[in-house]
Amino acid sequence: MKIAFIGLGNMGGGMAANLVKAGHQVNAFDLAEQARGAAKDAGCEVFHDLKEAVQGVEAVVSMLPNGGIVKAVYENDVVGHAPAGAILLDCSTIDVATAKEVTEAATKAGYEMVDAPVSGGIAAANGGTLTFMVGGTESAFARAEPILQGMGKAVIRAGDAGAGQTAKICNNMLLAVHMIGTCEAMKMAEKLGLDPQKFYEISSQSSGSNWSLNTYTPLPGVGVQSPADNEYQGGFATALMLKDLRLAMEAAENSDSAVPLSSRAASLYEDYSGAGNGALDFSSIIKTY
Repeated sequence: MKIAFIGLGNMGGGMAANLVKAGHQVNAFDLAEQARGAAKDAGCEVFHDLKEAVQGVEAVVSMLPNGGIVKAVYENDVVGHAPAGAILLDCSTIDVATAKEVTEAATKAGYEMVDAPVSGGIAAANGGTLTFMVGGTESAFARAEPILQGMGKAVIRAGDAGAGQTAKICNNMLLAVHMIGTCEAMKMAEKLGLDPQKFYEISSQSSGSNWSLNTYTPLPGVGVQSPADNEYQGGFATALMLKDLRLAMEAAENSDSAVPLSSRAASLYEDYSGAGNGALDFSSIIKTY
């Protein structure tokens, strides 16, 4: 297929490259020259004008920082400029209301669209092993699925428009709680004299087992290889976790949901990111213990 890819940052760059590897022709657009250069090296055709990038394509994929940018890009540069038969896929993590609004506007203009945020971080984006949680009609999902499969290991329809974003913010809210709990337990075990590696070996096979411990161990030199072993570089930035938690807290308030543990996790990440740690991997919050 001929696909326009908008947003070639830490996540989008690898995703666009994997679409090329899957055999697609990719028109790549980003405001940053360095990102465009990397996309060109990966086999994409690079564009400096977004409206030109979406001309004649069969699909548009976007990976953008926030809901305001997503809305502006689709309103100003995609809808009415991409062919009416193109399928639109927004893989950004944004608020549910904006996802629904953008999809509704695109649908009224004759397009099919899905919200398809991802889980897996930079390594999975580069490796093509992302998990996509997708919101949209069954028809739109059927068209989007083969495109997403070129970038991920799992593509799951969560429901109608906005359901993908709901799944993403709830999932990452749970992840934040798990990571903080894992950090607290590992450091407490260490202070009580237990070898951290032994704690990992025991808990990872016991009732305390969870993804943050087993697959993303936050303590350097313990468990599996993770950003902790690279001075917390790469992975999933604390600032991005905080962004997702803010979206989750907004959604919790709007839905009158009780989230006391997640609210505390959001507060801890707010303080930690605000202390200058936003660029470090979110597992680095273990430093506060």
